Parts: sequence; structure tokens; C-alpha cells
Amino acid sequence: MFPKMSRRGVLKGVSSAVLLPAVAKDNRTSKWVPGGGMPHEGPDTPKIGAPVNLRDLTEKSMREVKQIGVNNVLSGGPRMPWDAGELQSTVDKLKSGGLALGNLMIAGFPNTLYGRPGRDDEIEKFKASIKAAGKVGLPVIEYNFYAHRAIEGYYEEDGRGGAGLTAFNANKVKDLPPLPQEGAHSLDEMWSNISYFLKAVIPTAEQNNVRLALHPNDPPVAISRGSGQIMGTVEGWKHLIDIVDSPANGITFDCGVTREMGHDPVEVCRYFGSRDRINHVHYRNVRVRKPYDDYTEVFIDEGENNMLAVMQELVRVKYKRLIYPEHERALDYDRNVGIHNQYPGGGGYAGMVYDVAYARAMLQASLLLAKS
Repeated sequence: MFPKMSRRGVLKGVSSAVLLPAVAKDNRTSKWVPGGGMPHEGPDTPKIGAPVNLRDLTEKSMREVKQIGVNNVLSGGPRMPWDAGELQSTVDKLKSGGLALGNLMIAGFPNTLYGRPGRDDEIEKFKASIKAAGKVGLPVIEYNFYAHRAIEGYYEEDGRGGAGLTAFNANKVKDLPPLPQEGAHSLDEMWSNISYFLKAVIPTAEQNNVRLALHPNDPPVAISRGSGQIMGTVEGWKHLIDIVDSPANGITFDCGVTREMGHDPVEVCRYFGSRDRINHVHYRNVRVRKPYDDYTEVFIDEGENNMLAVMQELVRVKYKRLIYPEHERALDYDRNVGIHNQYPGGGGYAGMVYDVAYARAMLQASLLLAKS
């Protein structure tokens, strides 16, 4: 069974409260193909992805993403160690709905994070999960390496027309003490812990044709409850990929986090993309008042990022895995039917549809411009 999913709240899946009519299955839909007026996703292009809830995967939930043109999905994964048979059952069920699984988030290795006794057993379970992923053709496993994630600094802010935005201020978290179950860990200690981990698991990932994608620290504060944050700077991202020099050791390139840190996401995309170290993409926009410490996650079309330029760079560096337009904003439609989102001001299905449509428009424009 798939456990309750963690930190990327939207990975909980499409809201079960969407007001869609019940429609009998029509086998003719399986024969539908897009017209040739605009470029479409292919094996060598980026692919727009959307979340599904694998704990409650139904024909209805698959239709909800398929109807908006999504063919590739992502989700939180099962408890370690993953079982190839269970994963294959999930892959087959998604295939029946015209969907392919492009990314699973893995979690549940605290001893590895903190360098405690028992980490070697966790690492063996992680390696077994990689092998299971390789057997079913899952291309990417995403993971986090937070000592502590500073989610206490989030709060809701009103956006256009009263829509919900997610804001962050580091003053809300700067004096919080370490949690007993986590402790306090220096930056050097955390780098030592992830180096130990990567040197153990990357050879297994290479052997099984699976790429790992480490998500950056978000929020990107330097210290969270007394612990250093290894992925809280672009310099940290660069150091990570140097620990083990392999395409299997890559990052989730998040253009929103990049802007939160005061960097140009096009330049950062070029650095990692030209080295083939972008293994997953989160595609969103922000408005920054003070880099690292004070910002608001806004609608995808209204922040400081040039989202077309970001997409063009992804096409230019020949990135061909998933692009997830995450952190949708809270719209009244979703509020009325019920939002399931861990972020203050976070949205649901209608917000996701908006973001997916915008991201696809940026992708189609970028593919057209690349040919001109």
C-alpha cells in the first residue's frame, strides 16, 4: 500500500472533489491523436507532468489529468523498500489510462539524513528501491535531504481577485529550536552525510538506468531549527553534482527556488542542463522582496521569472524529462469544492489546470521558436 505522501503537498494528487460528470468509457478516445498545427511532446522534448495519487488511483483520477493533455505523471512512492511487482501493477494501471509514470518521490531514511546508526540498512532499502524502479522502467526517483524544512515560515497572502498566494518570511523561523527527533546538524555534517549516501547509491542507479533528482531546500534559508541546509544555495547545488560525477546524480531544477535565492533561472538552467544534471523540473513563479528570506509564490504568469525564457533554455539544453508546473494558487472554484493542499494559499484541480495549460503554451512556443 502507498502511505500518506509527504512534503510536496500537491503530490497528494488531483482533488477528489472535482465536479466532473460521470461519463461512460469510450474506446474511441484511445485512438485520438493531436493535429499538426502546433508542436507536441515527443521522446526528445520536455514533457508536462501532473500529480496523481497512487494510493487511490481510479479511472476518474486518470481521466482528470488525461483530459487536460497530460500523458506523464508523478507521485509520492510507497514505503521503502519498493517492490517491483507492486510498481509494475501501478505502471500497468496507468498505462490503461493512457499515462506513463515519470517520477516517484522516495522518503523514509532519517538515519541516513542525520548520520545515525541504522543508515546502512536504510541505504540498502534505498538501493533495492532503485533496482525495483529500474525493472519497471521508472526513469527518475526524486528525494529530499532536509535537516529541517522551514515550513513554519509560510503564510497566506491575498492575490488578484482574492486568490490565495503562498508567502514566506524567515523572521517567522529564525529563533525556532531544534526538534528532538531531528537535532541540530552543521552544514559540514550534512554534506558528509549526503556524500556517504551518494557514493553508496549512485553506482546502483547507474547500473539500473535510473536517475536521482535531489530537490533544493525550499524555503532556502541558511539555518532551519539549528541545522545547515546543503541545498539552500546554487553553490550547494553545484557542489552536490561534483560529489559523484554522474548523470544519475542530478537535481530537481526549480526555477521558483532559483529566483527565491536571487538568481537568474535561465543562467542556472544553462549551467546544470549543459552538464546533463537536470533530472526533474519544477516550473513556477515568485515575487521576491529579499532573496532567501522574504518572498511570495504567485501565479505562474505574474512573477519575476521570464517563464518563456526558462522553457526555451530547457529546450535548448535538450532536456527531455518531466516539467511539473507545481504550487498552483487557490481559486474560488477549488475553495468551493474543497482544497487538499498543505501550503497556505495553495490550490487544487482548477489551479493545476491553469498552470498545466500555461506551461504547455510555453513549451509549444519554445518548440516553435527552436525551429525558426
